[in-house]
Amino acid sequence: MGEGLRPEHPVPRSLARLAEEFGFDTQGDLGEAEVEGVSLSSKGIEDGDLYVALQGRNAHGAAYAADAVAAGATGVLTDPAGAALIAGLEVPVLVTADPRAALGAVASFVYRTDSGLPQLYAVTGTNGKTSVVHLLDGVLQQLGILSALTSTAERRVGDVTLVSSLTTPEASDLHAMLARMKEAGVRAAAVEVSAQALSRHRVDGVVFDVAGFTNLSHDHLDDYGDLEEYFAAKLALFDPDRASRGVVLVDGEWGRRIADESRIPIATVALGDADADWHVEVTDESADRTAFTLHGPDGRTLSTSVPFFGAYMAANAALAIVMLVEGGIDLGEIDHVLTRDGGIDARIPGRIERLSGARGPAFYLDYGHTPDAFETTLKALRKVTPGRVVMVFGADGDRDRTKRADMGAIAAREADAVVITDFHPRSEDPATIRAALLQGARAARPEGELHEVPDPREAVRLAVRLAGEGDSILYAGPGHENYREVAGVKLPYSARSDARVALQEAGWEPAYAGPDEQ
Repeated sequence: MGEGLRPEHPVPRSLARLAEEFGFDTQGDLGEAEVEGVSLSSKGIEDGDLYVALQGRNAHGAAYAADAVAAGATGVLTDPAGAALIAGLEVPVLVTADPRAALGAVASFVYRTDSGLPQLYAVTGTNGKTSVVHLLDGVLQQLGILSALTSTAERRVGDVTLVSSLTTPEASDLHAMLARMKEAGVRAAAVEVSAQALSRHRVDGVVFDVAGFTNLSHDHLDDYGDLEEYFAAKLALFDPDRASRGVVLVDGEWGRRIADESRIPIATVALGDADADWHVEVTDESADRTAFTLHGPDGRTLSTSVPFFGAYMAANAALAIVMLVEGGIDLGEIDHVLTRDGGIDARIPGRIERLSGARGPAFYLDYGHTPDAFETTLKALRKVTPGRVVMVFGADGDRDRTKRADMGAIAAREADAVVITDFHPRSEDPATIRAALLQGARAARPEGELHEVPDPREAVRLAVRLAGEGDSILYAGPGHENYREVAGVKLPYSARSDARVALQEAGWEPAYAGPDEQ
């Protein structure tokens, strides 16, 4: 099965009708052939699937077409180069110049997701996307609305939850999941949308009811030449072909530009002094909760709290609330359920997730892996930490290398002690990655307390030894993930489990292990 959640009772579609609908060229006799699912992976094929064979980084998917047919595929969609590789295949072949660009529409046709969908909320931005998706889902559940979500951390429909491997699923998996939502009677769903998802057609065939924007900062410049190109990829969500309405945090320059250049109606939200329709006033901050008042048009207000530290989490929560209002939910109804429940009730896997108990240092795990995320989180953590702040982190291999020096510099400036370790070195030499982080840290704060510990398990234990009662530890990078990728091999590793064991070894009681603990 593919990464997504498929409908349990698919209704077959005629392959001949599919070819006619999209004007595809064909090879072989289509006859009475039918398809009832779509897969990009020959290993994820189920009986009756249409296998979509794309040109990959190292090989063409057509090379695996025979495997897909053996697994049950009843047809193949590919490009002319792929069609030439599989001439004579025993199932019909549909041919188009760019099958990836066609994938969203094809998946929508096969899964019948052109109508009857739940209300759809999309969230994009560099940092905070996952948090806003889970905050949206949390409030929807408090409202008694049957909801679903797909985020970097997980995909969920009803009682079924899967771990994610892409921030946004491929279009084939997304439409399969939407069809599953229709079956389950889901009324609203939150979808995390990356820049790559917009550039690579992963959300094609979907028009979101409300799109939200958090922020934009240095990231993914290995995929996009500069921040302008990265911004343009995000801006594409705020188009009538993609969304009906938008809500934008406008504290930064990029948010203000999204609001100005959007082609759909926009509501604006600000944490600071920026001109906006809605303003967030933080009224209280602690290590475990941030209280705020949301001031809206026509004198409307809502006072509540979010169960995480940091004013930026109040801004994320406000964005979620205003998105729901733009989606047609009454602010008074939201206020009622949040007052009833004592604030927003949400859990965000691997996002400023507290792993420590009441005694000892406060240990937080976070998925943040950009300079801006480091600075925002560390400054917020400093405000609620009586003692020292210790930070553990590494950097992704085979990803944007230009941000590494800034990551090291910000960690050194904002934390009292820094432990640099390995994260996902992938095909890179991990020592080279650490060296770039160390160089940035030393340049920013030559006298700072800086440690290099390649093994993340030993790095976590050093951080725990460096901290005591009243101190805080931030372990940034791994978040919800349950593996490390080293030299192309995924090795089992749970930062959550590792941190809890390290706390126990030091004589501190960790927090309760959640149901999704790996």
